[in-house]
Amino acid sequence: MAKKYYGSCVAIVTPFVDGQFDESAYRALIEWQIASGTHVIVACGTTGEASTLSFEEQIEVIKVAIDAAKGRVPVIAGTGGNNTAEAIYLTQEAERLGVDAVLVVVPYYNKPTQEGLYQHYRTIAESTRLPIILYNVPSRTGINMTPATVARLAKIKNIIGIKEASGDMGQVGAILAQCGEDFQVFSGNDSDTLPVLALGGCGAISVTANIMPAECAQLYEAWQQGDLQTARTICRQLDAVNRAMFIESNPIMVKYALAMMGKIREEYRLPLCSPEPTSRQKLAEVLAKNGILIYVV
Repeated sequence: MAKKYYGSCVAIVTPFVDGQFDESAYRALIEWQIASGTHVIVACGTTGEASTLSFEEQIEVIKVAIDAAKGRVPVIAGTGGNNTAEAIYLTQEAERLGVDAVLVVVPYYNKPTQEGLYQHYRTIAESTRLPIILYNVPSRTGINMTPATVARLAKIKNIIGIKEASGDMGQVGAILAQCGEDFQVFSGNDSDTLPVLALGGCGAISVTANIMPAECAQLYEAWQQGDLQTARTICRQLDAVNRAMFIESNPIMVKYALAMMGKIREEYRLPLCSPEPTSRQKLAEVLAKNGILIYVV
């Protein structure tokens, strides 16, 4: 049986300073995450601005994440893209570095057929011994991977799960029904975490965990312990923050939040840029109301 990954899995940001990867800030973020109860570090995902990093930078970020975690929690590396050969290259580099698993996004922009998706993932799976987690996020990729395609892929030994960010609970239920109990389904939207857990999922790959790691971990732990009331309470507490993370395109708002918290410098890679003044004000108000900041800017 494949090794289980579960709980609050932070899709951690990639901090920059003067245009370069800020390794010291990244290490400090990982220490904070682990101390706060985060179960898994996910490096170089969408929230990690992987699409703006060079291959060399992605490899360096993954390497630092593994070294910083020091085996205390698993490290999953985002190695996907819209080019199968490049995804294989990044996956094999991640395997060489020693990651625990890889997260491979549905190819974006070129809109493959369902058969094309199957062949893409099958080819990547054949190139590595690493566990692979599929990543379905139609709002960004322009195509939805259907439950039938996921079920086909689930038959491949080292394809062990999916980050499901379609927002369709019917689709989540169909995947769980068709893929068997060992197939791991992660919520790809923070607002869907509790519903996905209720359907039989194993956790969330989270944006909000970047700024509220303890609460995101506690939600999962409460669910595991059968404390539904606490899980519901935390879910409701997180609701406004979850929504605020998407006032503008992710990861703009979460990086701005971390900058206001003093965790990183506010810096993005083009074509991402600083949020509008109204967005800054809205986010600051939400964070202050939820006790993350003690002032409103």
